[in-house]
Amino acid sequence: MPTQPHSAADPAPSPASAGAAPRLDAAQLAEAFQLFSRASEELSQAYNGLQGRVEQLTERLTVLMGALPAGVVVLDRAGTLVQVNRAAEILFGTGITGRRWVEVAAALQATETPGELNIELADGPRRLSVSETALESGEERILLLHDITETHRMRLTAERNERLAAMGEMVAGLAHQLRTPLAAALLYTGNLRQPELGPAERTRVADRAIERLRYLERLIRDMLLFARGDSLGRQYFGVCELAAELAHTLEPVARARQVEFTSQCDCGELQLYGDRKALAGALTNLLENAIQHTEAGGRVECHVRQAGDEVAFAVRDTGRGIEPAVQERLFDPFFTTRAEGTGLGLAIARGVARAHGGEIALESAPGKGSTFTLSVPLPAGDAGNDTDGKAES
Repeated sequence: MPTQPHSAADPAPSPASAGAAPRLDAAQLAEAFQLFSRASEELSQAYNGLQGRVEQLTERLTVLMGALPAGVVVLDRAGTLVQVNRAAEILFGTGITGRRWVEVAAALQATETPGELNIELADGPRRLSVSETALESGEERILLLHDITETHRMRLTAERNERLAAMGEMVAGLAHQLRTPLAAALLYTGNLRQPELGPAERTRVADRAIERLRYLERLIRDMLLFARGDSLGRQYFGVCELAAELAHTLEPVARARQVEFTSQCDCGELQLYGDRKALAGALTNLLENAIQHTEAGGRVECHVRQAGDEVAFAVRDTGRGIEPAVQERLFDPFFTTRAEGTGLGLAIARGVARAHGGEIALESAPGKGSTFTLSVPLPAGDAGNDTDGKAES
């Protein structure tokens, strides 16, 4: 059926019928404006409330940081100090905000104990415990610096008192240790007065007297080392350099006893901070003991490696091993299984290890040899340098 065309008189479609939105009258516009104004005012009040809350929390945090006895340092990702408290300014001086932590931390000195550092102040040296915490955002980190000077001093006093108590218990043994070689030396020197002694016999008696006197000298030296305890010098030195020095010294001793000696150091350029001479003496004692208790044809090994935040010097031998009952007393002063030993070598070695914040561990079984491991912590100052390095990574 054909479609009828529209005539000019037909009305055009209205906007409403074409889907256009209805117009708002003045009352509706006024109501919408009032709703918008009310929502805007509520948002403004909420913002002001939050801003006031933030200011209140900031003020409380500032007061809290100022009241803390520990130093607080806030670092950004670049290792720059963005906020410090009064305690930190007492340690490092005012005006440190905005400086790099690696520059400020240059005033800190490494100690033998990980996480503990020394700093020189106008009223004398102070010892600090340093810890680091990352904020949840990951953008900033907080360093806490606690002054543990008095705690450290009390710890040293307690250790010194323990040594003095041990020395008190050793008095009876010391009298015996001194009397025997002294009596022998007096006997030999008395024999030198006999006119009938020939030159060869006189030389033999004199040599024996000198031998006993040297034993006395060694005993007194060891006693002084044991009493000295933590009074050690401090310096940086290469771990593998020390291992090479020990190998150079002990290899001829082992060869003379027909004992195979090997030394291996896996520490590269790693350094320790402590008394090199005292540590060398302690390790020499462990190595000499291992060589002396290993039969001809046996083997002694010195293996040095990094174990976490420590350096471990392991001395292994293929000797007879040590009975459990003997192991319990092995580090006691004046306990020895050798006729010519003073019984202080291992006690001193353990004292040296502990004075460096370390320890000596023993693994042994009869017929299976022994392993003495002297462990020493790495310098705590390395952590301070790492703090800045991590910030830039």
